[in-house]
Amino acid sequence: MVSPKLLLSTIESTLLSSSPPTPLQRIELMHALRNSNSLFQSLVSYPPPKSSDRAQVQSKQVRLPDSPPISLDDQDVQIALKLSDDLHLNEIDCVRLIVSTNQEWGLLGREPLEILRRAAGIWYTERRDLVIALYTLLRAVVLDQDFETDLVADIQKYLEDLINAGLRQRLLSLIKELNREEPAGWGGPQTDRHIIDSRGVLVERQAVVCKERLILGHCVVLSVLIVRTSPNDVKDMYNVLKDCAAEVNDSNGTLKLQVTFSLLFSLLIAFISDALSTVPDKASVLSHDASFRREFQDIVIVSGNDPKVDSFVNVVRFAWAVHLMLTQDTITATGATSISPSSDLEHIYLCLDIICSSNTFQFLLNEVLSTAAYQNDDEDMIYMYNAYLHKLLTCFLSHPLARDKVKEMKEKAMNVLSPYSISGSYESRHDNDMDSQQTAETSPQPFVSLLELVSEIYQKEPELMSGNEVLWTFVNFAGEDHTNFHTLVAFLKMLSTLASSQDGASKVFELLQGKTFRSVGWSTLFDCLSIYEQKFKQSLQNTGAVLPEFEEGDAKALVAYLNVLQKVLENGNPTERKNWFPDIEPLFKLLSYENVPSYLKGALRNTIAIFLKVFPTLKDTIWTYLEQYDLPVVVGLPAGGSANQISTQVYDMRFELNEVEARRERYPSTISFLNLLNALIAEERDVNDRGRRFVGIFRFVYDHVFGPFRQRAYADESEKWQLVVACLQHFRMILTMYEIKDEDVDCIVDQSQPPTAAQSAPLETQLPVLELLKDFMCGKTVFRNIMSILLPGVNAIIVDRADHIYGQFLEKAVHISLEIVLLVFEKDLLLADFWRPLYQPLHTILSQDQNLVVALLEYVRYYFQPQIQQCSIKIMSILSSRMVGLVQLLVKSNCAKCLIEDYAACLDSRTEECQVIENSREDTGVLIIQLLIDNINRPAPNITHLLLKFEVDMPVERTILQPRFHYSCLKVILDILEKLSKPDVNALLHEFGFQLLYELCLDSLTCGPTMDLLSNKKYQFFLKHLHTIGVAPLPKRINNQALRISSLHQRAWLLKLLALELHAGDVTISTHREACLNILAQIFNRDIRESGADISLFHPGIGTIDKSKVLDLLEVVQFKSPDTRWNYSQFISNKKYQLQVENILGNPESSGKTGVYYYSERGDRLIDIASFRDKLWQLSSYESEPELNDLKETIHHLLRWCWKYNRNLEEQAAQLHMLAGWSQIVEVSVSRRMSSLENRSEVLFKVLDASLSSAASQDCSLKMAILLTQVALTCMAKLRDERFLSPGGIDSDNVTCLDVIMVKQLSNGACHSILFKLVMAILRHETSEVLRRRQYALLLSYFQYCQHMLDPDVPPSVLQYLLREEQDGEDYMDLQKVDKEQAELARANFSILRKEAQAILELVTKDAIQGSEAGKTISIYVLDAFISIDQERFFLSQLQSRGFLRSCLTDVSSISYKEGWRSLDSLQRVYTLEAELAVMLRISHKYGKSGSQVLFSMGALGHLAMCKVGGFIRGDARAKRDVAVDIDKNRLVISPILRVVYSLTSLVDTSDFFEVKNKIVREVVDFIKEHQMLFDQILRADISEADESTLEQINLVVGILSKVWPYEENDGYGFVQSLFGMMGTLFSFNVESMCNTQSSRPFEVSDSSDLQAPTGQLQPRLGSLVSLLKSVAKALERTSEEKSLLLNKIQDINELSRQEVDEIISMCARHDCLSSSDNIQKRRYIAMVEMCQIAGNRDQLIILLLPLAELVLNIFLVHFRDGPAIPDSSETTEMITYDVKSDSGQDISSLCGKLLRTLEKLELLSEEKMGHNLKVFRRLLSSLKEMTIKNLAI
Repeated sequence: MVSPKLLLSTIESTLLSSSPPTPLQRIELMHALRNSNSLFQSLVSYPPPKSSDRAQVQSKQVRLPDSPPISLDDQDVQIALKLSDDLHLNEIDCVRLIVSTNQEWGLLGREPLEILRRAAGIWYTERRDLVIALYTLLRAVVLDQDFETDLVADIQKYLEDLINAGLRQRLLSLIKELNREEPAGWGGPQTDRHIIDSRGVLVERQAVVCKERLILGHCVVLSVLIVRTSPNDVKDMYNVLKDCAAEVNDSNGTLKLQVTFSLLFSLLIAFISDALSTVPDKASVLSHDASFRREFQDIVIVSGNDPKVDSFVNVVRFAWAVHLMLTQDTITATGATSISPSSDLEHIYLCLDIICSSNTFQFLLNEVLSTAAYQNDDEDMIYMYNAYLHKLLTCFLSHPLARDKVKEMKEKAMNVLSPYSISGSYESRHDNDMDSQQTAETSPQPFVSLLELVSEIYQKEPELMSGNEVLWTFVNFAGEDHTNFHTLVAFLKMLSTLASSQDGASKVFELLQGKTFRSVGWSTLFDCLSIYEQKFKQSLQNTGAVLPEFEEGDAKALVAYLNVLQKVLENGNPTERKNWFPDIEPLFKLLSYENVPSYLKGALRNTIAIFLKVFPTLKDTIWTYLEQYDLPVVVGLPAGGSANQISTQVYDMRFELNEVEARRERYPSTISFLNLLNALIAEERDVNDRGRRFVGIFRFVYDHVFGPFRQRAYADESEKWQLVVACLQHFRMILTMYEIKDEDVDCIVDQSQPPTAAQSAPLETQLPVLELLKDFMCGKTVFRNIMSILLPGVNAIIVDRADHIYGQFLEKAVHISLEIVLLVFEKDLLLADFWRPLYQPLHTILSQDQNLVVALLEYVRYYFQPQIQQCSIKIMSILSSRMVGLVQLLVKSNCAKCLIEDYAACLDSRTEECQVIENSREDTGVLIIQLLIDNINRPAPNITHLLLKFEVDMPVERTILQPRFHYSCLKVILDILEKLSKPDVNALLHEFGFQLLYELCLDSLTCGPTMDLLSNKKYQFFLKHLHTIGVAPLPKRINNQALRISSLHQRAWLLKLLALELHAGDVTISTHREACLNILAQIFNRDIRESGADISLFHPGIGTIDKSKVLDLLEVVQFKSPDTRWNYSQFISNKKYQLQVENILGNPESSGKTGVYYYSERGDRLIDIASFRDKLWQLSSYESEPELNDLKETIHHLLRWCWKYNRNLEEQAAQLHMLAGWSQIVEVSVSRRMSSLENRSEVLFKVLDASLSSAASQDCSLKMAILLTQVALTCMAKLRDERFLSPGGIDSDNVTCLDVIMVKQLSNGACHSILFKLVMAILRHETSEVLRRRQYALLLSYFQYCQHMLDPDVPPSVLQYLLREEQDGEDYMDLQKVDKEQAELARANFSILRKEAQAILELVTKDAIQGSEAGKTISIYVLDAFISIDQERFFLSQLQSRGFLRSCLTDVSSISYKEGWRSLDSLQRVYTLEAELAVMLRISHKYGKSGSQVLFSMGALGHLAMCKVGGFIRGDARAKRDVAVDIDKNRLVISPILRVVYSLTSLVDTSDFFEVKNKIVREVVDFIKEHQMLFDQILRADISEADESTLEQINLVVGILSKVWPYEENDGYGFVQSLFGMMGTLFSFNVESMCNTQSSRPFEVSDSSDLQAPTGQLQPRLGSLVSLLKSVAKALERTSEEKSLLLNKIQDINELSRQEVDEIISMCARHDCLSSSDNIQKRRYIAMVEMCQIAGNRDQLIILLLPLAELVLNIFLVHFRDGPAIPDSSETTEMITYDVKSDSGQDISSLCGKLLRTLEKLELLSEEKMGHNLKVFRRLLSSLKEMTIKNLAI
């Protein structure tokens, strides 16, 4: 059995959707209906209490169906038994309700009474769902909604079976049973009177039951139209009707009256439909049952003692009489002998006599159709009621018997009523002007009532008049021979109703225009107006004469005529009605006379207003006639201000209002006056005078109408609220039409005067809009009166709206009042700062009384009118942004809880809508969610925190959200996003719901509670929709573009939400860790490496899908963006409009309230179609009809283009938004969470490949390409890192050296694919420098990836050693294989680039020469990369031919320190210089001496010499404060230039001496001389404190000088001595200490002062060399030992424990590569790589130290071989001298002794530990040792 909730959801999704049901929905619907058959047959029938079940509950152990036993505590037992007693429900079912309550709301912490009420609420909700499901099915069959015939037929057959099985009898019995005061009804004396409904709101149980009874009554009405009623059904309905009618006497509740109406109309429809039945399968049932006819006649003819019941019974008699009339002819024709025609005639006449004598027509008119209960009933039911009343009257008026009776009623009416009322002076009867009508109508004639009933029915449903010949026949009959004004008035009222359609208006006009009626016509109307006008004129001409009386009958007749005229004009054919009434002046001529009844003046002004509405061009004419004829508006003191009354009484509107109408307590004249003026002012287009023309009208409305309206008495409450509405419309119009200007801030002249003194200001200086703002900003008259309208509260307004006719006017007054408050909020802040302290912003005034704030905000509960709810929500939005303590105010006023529930209920009810809301600004749900989003970042506690049930009495971040425990917007939003029902209707709710959750997770205060909630296992929100909405196909643009746009945004917010969880989720918490792992598993469709994680994929098909969802998501967003160009010119036929349209759309200041652009809720800048239309209409002066038609057509096309443009712009933004969300989740996953996935390289390659394919697509826009390239860049960088992050295998905990070589390198084919697609993306048709810069960065990253197939941290020598140790025989892997693959990849890369060389080089070189500085820099590096892979000197020639090298040299020569250093542009220029120098260096190194020769031939040295690098040299004064900047200068400028110069010196070795002397050497020497200061400073640098950059510069300078200085004979610059001084310093280094340090500085100076050589002009000595050699020997010994130890430990890595491995990693400070969850295999791998790197460093040190040692040994050899044994102190020599003085008595033996000990140590070095061949080294050692020994012997 299907649950009622699921059944209702299935029915609504199938039958109430805005789109036709799908075949699957139809199948599901019929399946659900068949499974729910028993539910409908036993409708709202539940098992009663049972003693055995009660005992089971009391035993505290209960077994529910299909569930294990449930244990209860004492409280559960008490609640279950109380529920059973209160609801007359079985005890086991009560336990089920408690369980359901716990699942829905949670019971922990709730009071027993609350649990009881919530459980009862769930039970009533189930009942309501079932009843509504039945009503929806009946409604779908009866009211044709364009469903498929087969579906309707299936549902109808199902319902017919139910009704034939007794459903209708069950409905009637329920209506009766539920009205009893007992547990099975609306509750017994001892039961709890309240329940808590599904919204968490406390409601009366009786009200819920009454609503159920009404729905059941509607079901009865609909069932009658599906299956004909049987005689028993009719009798049952009749009896229940009498019971309900009797109850109406006691309680006139609206719902009870509506139930009575439903039963009354059920009988009426049953009789009429049965009598009119002509369908064979629905033949008449009642008319063929003679016994029923006799029996029911006897029943219905009996009168009771209750007049109210008899009145309803009379309506049944009326319907019964018509039924008898209709069936009489059929019975006579068929010859039925069991039924006597004569008896039927008697019955008919008897019923008609009763109907006429009791005037049933009047009862129907007054007590049914005119009641608030009838008018506020369901719209569809009202339509059916009216439709069958139409059929009832049509059948009645068409039958001969009825026509005779109607004729009789007419004759009686004509004879009984006197034609005129008693005349009297106007003064003597002005108090009861309308009372005479009431007196005459205390017993109205049936004929008059019949005419008015016809008017009322067709006024509500004008379309029922179409083709109704019976009605027009009756009109012709009723219009003849009127002898009194009552029948004439009733007839004219009927004519006004008949003129409610265009066809009817034409007919009525012709009837009154022709001679159809002798005394009824248009001429009568205008003649009567002229006659009275002439009488009054003549009377005024006679001095002292009294104005003649205006006969009441004439006045009433004129009012009726004018009402007909209004309808004819309003609904007439636009072409024909222009000529109907050419002269409207007679309508004005009676307005100024005192004795014209006020209701006649009201009718005249209303008619004039209709003329204005139909013919706006009459505006000036009407103004002229009003000024000429109507009463003046003399503005004096406000009403009640009698201190200085005007001595002369003037008959103006004030007098008519305060003296005439106030005494009569009726105000038709004032109401019509205000409405007419409002209509006229609304037509004004010139607002330059700011309303000064209407200030008198404003003061009249302000002071005399609206100001004292609360003190006046009103005979009719409707007139009171009509008057209020007219005033409020005037104020709203003023605030809307006129804007605030800068000069308005100075209108307050004397602020020392109190606000009340403003009225004393001259009238001509007052502006209505400013006066209104002053009123609100100091809380005066209008403000107080509007608050008095709103302060009764939403509950009181709802009651008045439902129970009273004036409720609709009160509702309108409330709506306009709220709109006025909003309009004031828009303007008050513009003036408040200048008008303080007399005037304060409106929120300050409101905050003085918290009741005002609460009253405004509670109107969100007003469910009758969504516009009122929207106003209240907007006010909440404004107050929340202005009032800091709003939340505290609401909490203090004890309305916070109700407000939370009201907002949730409002949002919940919005989800039940079935029609799409086109304008999102009128969508209540969107407004609420936008309110929540806007307030998230405001100071805590804010409205978002309150409405979402965050803690507002404690720190928000400590909240534990419990949406299932509290009914709030959060619960509703989570339910909306869980179901995602009605995607076309609720698309925006889904979209902004996702956005709200994202913003909550992003906010620092709400992120913790929200993310904890969403990751909770109860919700598991992060994964719920990735499989459904994430990769579901997009709706087609042509079918539903709005849904397509919203669907894209939904996916965008969902992806951003997932990315946020991946980025910020605390993986130390199990729920977040599992959420992150699940997200990764679903996004990339890969296994998770984390052991022990609870990976629960929600959708079973995920594991079998080969394609990753990340690629599916990219496919969703990969479509051609819609066109958003301004291609509107094709729609403008008249070229003179084109420039004007361009000015309108292109105006940069056209955003905002006065512009044509606005920003949507999503932030899109769209064209405001209404404002655009208004601007377009201002393009023409309407000089001619053709011009106007042309403009109309142009505007029509432009507005269509505008709508399409907006949609396309929104779709384009939505597409980009989703791609941004996709890029976020990919980049976050790749950057932060990739380690949890296996086969990461494969995943990265697929994403990279797909991103490049999409970026190269023709459908990809420029902005999308930028995002895609950024994703590709991230993936490429991660690919580079990923190869060396961890070992490839996972089957073992062991690692080998193969893991270092067998990195996760992509195949060459994959690399080729990446490069090819990247080149295609670079060459795409639509591009920009911003995009190309990212593409160039990606290209560089790709080249770096290709160049490092081996781990760059592990030296090849170490790898070769490890491989040699691990591998042997056939399995030996040589590094040559890796080199071969890398060479093949390089060749393929070059081949791909060469194929597209012309295009790509053209683009890159253009950027390198003409681009921005940043663009130049990266473009040059791209060219540098091209050169690095060049294999055929191809790129060098291409760059030469394109002038790139020449451009680089020119740029280098133009660089100067004077350009500045600290500005960003200058710094970027330096970066460009560095790149250009890098390209030159690359050319020199890549192409060798040929490349250098090219540069030299282009004058490279000359250009470098022109570069003013001397200015970059650091001075001593700035040495301390500018060190960091200086390092950049050295690195970016000086070092690159020196590298290039040094590379060019390679040409020296290949040149002849004389050629070198003349060319290369000369230019290099010139460069050195040009930068002498630079070279000198570098050579004199303190090597002991030098950093890496300085050491490199020293090396370069020494290299340059060594190349060219041998050719330079003159040492005038002292460079040779500087070199000698540097030697002395170098020789003093302690190399061993240098080897012990891990710092970035490679050398440390020994602390021994005796080893410190001077840096002056002294030459180096042999003693220093001995010390240097000794230090090198020690360093070689130690380094070889460390290297050997590391290599042995690497080989034994799998034998080390985890602690030892972690110690190695800790020593290397590489914790960033590990997480606590990483296994021992990864740890061993990282430790092995780190040790390989250290071993490689040691090997590099050995490689450096061995040549150094050899050089020192060679120096000694040369010196010992060529030099003297004992030097002569007086001899000048250029050889290196001994470190002894000639007179010291020491000899060479001491030096040789030290040298010999060092040589012996060097002999002990092991070739195995060193890892290098030492044959040459040892031979050199042996030779030197022999010579040393010889010198020792000497």
